Amino acid sequence: MPNWKEVLEEIQTLAKQGVTNNLDVIRRKYLLKIYKKTGRNVIAYYSGWLQRPNSIDVIVNDKDKNAFMVNIHKLDRTKGLDLILHTPGGDLAATESIVDYLNQMFKNDVRAIIPQISMSAGTMIALSCKEIIMGKQSNLGPIDPQMGGVACQAVLDEFEKAKDDIKANPQAAPLWQVIVSKYHPTFLGSCRNSIDWSEKLAHDWLKRNMCAGDETRTNKILKEFSDHKTNKSHARHISKDKCKEIGLSILDMEEDNELQDLILTVHHSFMHTFSQSATTKIVENHLGIAYVESLPLQIPQIPQFKV
Repeated sequence: MPNWKEVLEEIQTLAKQGVTNNLDVIRRKYLLKIYKKTGRNVIAYYSGWLQRPNSIDVIVNDKDKNAFMVNIHKLDRTKGLDLILHTPGGDLAATESIVDYLNQMFKNDVRAIIPQISMSAGTMIALSCKEIIMGKQSNLGPIDPQMGGVACQAVLDEFEKAKDDIKANPQAAPLWQVIVSKYHPTFLGSCRNSIDWSEKLAHDWLKRNMCAGDETRTNKILKEFSDHKTNKSHARHISKDKCKEIGLSILDMEEDNELQDLILTVHHSFMHTFSQSATTKIVENHLGIAYVESLPLQIPQIPQFKV
């Protein structure tokens, strides 16, 4: 199957032939090949955050529910779903809604495929699936909630440290007052609620599907992915081997060379689309149905539905 350079050459050849939707043609060609290979429905959920990190549209949000509704509409849901994920994560409430919808539509018969990176809420979506296909280049990430770019657990830890320090050394109070005063009165409670919410969702999804009721395995996975003290940074990249060690049901992408090549070719196709267009997010299935978000030009643009 084509590598990065060969996919680009294929796109350029179509352009020279006058094919104006050459980027779409290539993506859909290889998404269909994955479907023919596996016999399972395929939906690619791709964000262009690596190319446009400052765009708000790249994160998981409630508009994505519409995208999945459009993509699922004409699928034979008895065939299950292979969900290709490439996302930095996003809104927790939107994530909960999307996961519940996908599991209702496909009766928990959903596999996640991680060509490169699926972080934060994207990892939570993967944890809700029955299996995860990963390669040597694939990474998941911690699921500890963030507020304003700050880890909620780190905020709570800092506050507890302040209390202990002031109790042991009252003269430290003025110093800690400067630090703690930056938090809104309800901020600590919001941090605690976000942690409890994300952990409960991940726990319930793991136990319901991937861990099949195994409480011990569920708790081990949850601790590894949700503990800020263990992961140190929300940006930590967790490898395939580490995911296996933690206890996730991981399928090696390398065990099927043909499928691996198809997955990576699809990935290259999406990366070229983000590089060569104003696109910020694409949710697309093997039938060629796509929901596309793009950067506004001079006036706000309505999401495009393509067939």
